[in-house]
Amino acid sequence: MDHESDREQRYSDTAIQRYSEFVALLARHDQSIRRFVRSLLPSRDGVDDVVQDTALECWNKFSEFQPESLDDSVQEFIRWACIIARYKAMSWQRDKARDRLVFRESVIERLAQAAIDNLDQQELEQSAIESCLGKLHDDQRRLVLSVHSPGESIAAIAEETGEAARRLYSKVNALRKRLLDCVEQRIAAEVGNG
Repeated sequence: MDHESDREQRYSDTAIQRYSEFVALLARHDQSIRRFVRSLLPSRDGVDDVVQDTALECWNKFSEFQPESLDDSVQEFIRWACIIARYKAMSWQRDKARDRLVFRESVIERLAQAAIDNLDQQELEQSAIESCLGKLHDDQRRLVLSVHSPGESIAAIAEETGEAARRLYSKVNALRKRLLDCVEQRIAAEVGNG
């Protein structure tokens, strides 16, 4: 391999690595960005467009995203992406200004700041939920998540296991209580340590 080909290969490897890093960060925060955008718009109209525009803009500007450390990149990415999303939402609102149900820019600014301020709490809660779900046995986790997962249901699990659906609902309620206690304890411990 000559010198030019070697340089092109290194550039290609770096670009693939950077793209993979971006996709991982975007996939991790996709739902948070969507919730953030949803909180800025008066209806669900436009949420998909703004989220898509945000993702494209994030990719276009990803070379400018420079976290202080690799550990900070996850937290800094969501804040950085939400700032871009705020401007994309404002731009979408300006384009739709003829509609009656459009927030003024000052309202979007206030909503965006409140949502950004709430990001740490949401991350803390999500981390606590994931940790507490991880403490459950596989069958318990499946049972709890079955209520919220498309294609899963208590009735299907009852049929599969031969247990009465009513008994499974009681188990779900008990597991939810256990999860709530676990999440509250984890959050209290994090707040106490932080």
